[in-house]
Amino acid sequence: MKLAVLADIHANLPALQTVASHIEAWQPDAVIVAGDVVNRGPRPRECLQFVRQQQRRAGWLLVRGNHEDYVLSRANSDAPRRGPQFEIHRFSHWTWQQLNGHIPLLRKMPFQQSLTGPAGGEIRVTHASMRGNRDGIYPDTTDVDLRRKIQPAPALLCVGHTHRPLVRTLDQTLVVNVGAVGLPFDGDYRAAYAQLWWQNKHWQARIVRLDYDRTRAEQDFLDTGFMADSGPMVHLILDELRTAQSRIYQWTTKYQQPVLDRQISLADSIQQFLADC
Repeated sequence: MKLAVLADIHANLPALQTVASHIEAWQPDAVIVAGDVVNRGPRPRECLQFVRQQQRRAGWLLVRGNHEDYVLSRANSDAPRRGPQFEIHRFSHWTWQQLNGHIPLLRKMPFQQSLTGPAGGEIRVTHASMRGNRDGIYPDTTDVDLRRKIQPAPALLCVGHTHRPLVRTLDQTLVVNVGAVGLPFDGDYRAAYAQLWWQNKHWQARIVRLDYDRTRAEQDFLDTGFMADSGPMVHLILDELRTAQSRIYQWTTKYQQPVLDRQISLADSIQQFLADC
């Protein structure tokens, strides 16, 4: 049995197309997308349409990530439409506008997908962990914390969310963070996904890294209007693409509250943050 699991596409179409071509050449028995197909990138509609086409054509399975939830929250009647809170989340609002007519597809994505392995054990795929789609599994997650995050423990658990790949065995469970297709945060610019296969009565895994057309990915920020219409936060996203490092989380911990308190403008805070970086 062979499985391919990918996650955190973040509307990066060139990276998705490269990974999909590599997966097709490998010919797995199943392909699972572990969330965050859209948002935080310039081609949400095209990426959602691409995975939906693969779902119909090749049986790809989908899982909802926290960024699908962020986009769905933009449809709420009480979601802000102006002010600092709106500007911080303006790129999600832009994504919501781009997905006009496709929002029901996001709501249909399940929290997890489960398959039965060759020996009867469970193969489970979710976005972050069993504690929620924002509670991730990191390379430095302790054994004690990891046990909480995978309960009830399957034979194989695959996740994404952190944009940092790992392969780790805990007790009788192989835990794989498949990394990110569209925005890696481990300093390696290449798109990542996981190949898994059953061999000698055990699951084996490797993280595949692939070069893709990053020049085209950057140009999409301009060609789609993402850069022009998503507000200052998009500059952090572009820097994430260029550096393969997380930026929004670090900005949030230092600047979000001062921006909400109107002590500093969003644009000035991002300019200052990037200068410090």
